[in-house]
Amino acid sequence: MARFKPFSKKQLQLLTWWCNRKTMGYDAIICDGAVRSGKTVCMSLSFVFWAFSAFQQESFALCGKTVTALKRNVISPLIGNLRTLGFVCELKSSKGYLEVQYRNRTNRFYLFGGKDEGSAALIQGMTLAGVLLDEVALMPRSFVEQAVARCSVTGSRFWFNCNPEHPFHWFYLEWIQKARQKNAYYLHFTMDDNPSLSPRMRKRYEQLYSGTFYERFVLGKWAAHSGQVYPMFSYERHVVDELPPVLEQYAVSCDYGITNPASFGLWGKCGDHWYRVSEYYYDSKRTQRHKTDEEYYLALEKLVGNRTVTAVIVDPSASSFIECIRRHNRFAVFPANNDVIPGINRVAEALRRKEILFHVSCQDTIREFSLYCWDENGRGDCVKKENDHAMDDIRYFVSALLNRTDGFFVLSASRGG
Repeated sequence: MARFKPFSKKQLQLLTWWCNRKTMGYDAIICDGAVRSGKTVCMSLSFVFWAFSAFQQESFALCGKTVTALKRNVISPLIGNLRTLGFVCELKSSKGYLEVQYRNRTNRFYLFGGKDEGSAALIQGMTLAGVLLDEVALMPRSFVEQAVARCSVTGSRFWFNCNPEHPFHWFYLEWIQKARQKNAYYLHFTMDDNPSLSPRMRKRYEQLYSGTFYERFVLGKWAAHSGQVYPMFSYERHVVDELPPVLEQYAVSCDYGITNPASFGLWGKCGDHWYRVSEYYYDSKRTQRHKTDEEYYLALEKLVGNRTVTAVIVDPSASSFIECIRRHNRFAVFPANNDVIPGINRVAEALRRKEILFHVSCQDTIREFSLYCWDENGRGDCVKKENDHAMDDIRYFVSALLNRTDGFFVLSASRGG
C-alpha cells in the first residue's frame, strides 16, 4: 500500500492550484525543474483530483514520450496512489485507456505516446476535457499542439511537466517564457522540493552528473549543450525583433536536403550588418514527404518574393538543384565553399563582431545554434552531423559568397560554369 509523506510547499501548490482562490483562474499549469523533485507524482494526482471535482463521464488524455514510458513513470504509481485513496481504477491496455471511478463519478483517461511527428494523428479528432503531457519537452511540437487543440470541453485545462532542455527549445520559448500571456501557472522545482529524497540521495545525484546534464537535471536550468560550436551566439546580442526599414542588398544561402532537412536563408545588408531576414526550413521526416528540385525552387522564389537578389549560394553537392536554378534564369547561382573548419571560424568571427544578425522569425536557426556541437568522440575537430542544416547554409553564406576586406564583407564570388 502506498504511503504519503508530508508534501513540500511547492508540491502543495501543484496539488491545489486548481482550487486555490489565487491560482484557480489559470487555464494551464507548467512544472519544470530537476529530476527526482517530486513533480510527476503530484501532477498526476492533482490532474485526477481536478478532473473528478469538475467532470463526470468525460474523456481526458495522459501523454508521455511513449505509452510504455507513460505506464512506467506515471500510470503505475498513479494507480497505486489512487487506490490507496479509495478510487477504483481499471487499466484497459488493449483499448488504450484507464477508467477511474470515485463514488458515483467515472471518467476515462486515454493514453498516448508523442514520440514523433506522426503521433499527432493518433490524438486528432478526439474531444477532451483536459490533457496532461509528461516530459513535454521530449515531444514534437505538432503532437503537443494537437493535444491542446483537442481540449474543447468548457472548463478544460492543460497540464505540462518536464525536465529542462536547451534554452531555445520551442516549449521554453512558447510556453514557459510566455506563461502569463497564455494564462498558465508556472512552478519551477528543485530536488529540495521533494521531502522524500534524502540528503544522501541528493548528493548522489549531484555526483552523477556534470556540465550540461548537471545544470539541467540537478539545478533544473534550461542550459545549452556543452561543446557548442558557437558559444558566442547570444539571443540578446544577435536576434532582432525588427529589421531596418531599408536593406541595400540581398542574397540567399541554401543547404539542400532530400532525406535530411533543407534550409534556405534570405539575407539583407544594411550598413555594416547582414541580417537573416527570413528562412525556409523543410524536414521531410516530419512531413513524411520528399520534395523535388522544382518544388524547392518554388520555395526559393517564395522566400525571395519580388526582391532583387545578388546571388544564391547552394550546397556544392546539390548539383541537380543548382542546375534547376540556372535553367529558370532568374538568379545568379554559385556553388558554396564547403571547407567546414575554416568556415566555422569565419562564422564565429562574424558573430563576435555582430556582423551577422537574425530576425526573431528564424526559429530553426535559433534552435540549431543551441544544439550544434562538437563531436567529442570523433577524430580531431569534427562537428556532429545533426542539427546542422541552418548552420551549414550560414557557413556557406559567410564562406562562399562573402570575403573579408577592410574589416568587413564584400561580394567576391565568381559564377560557376
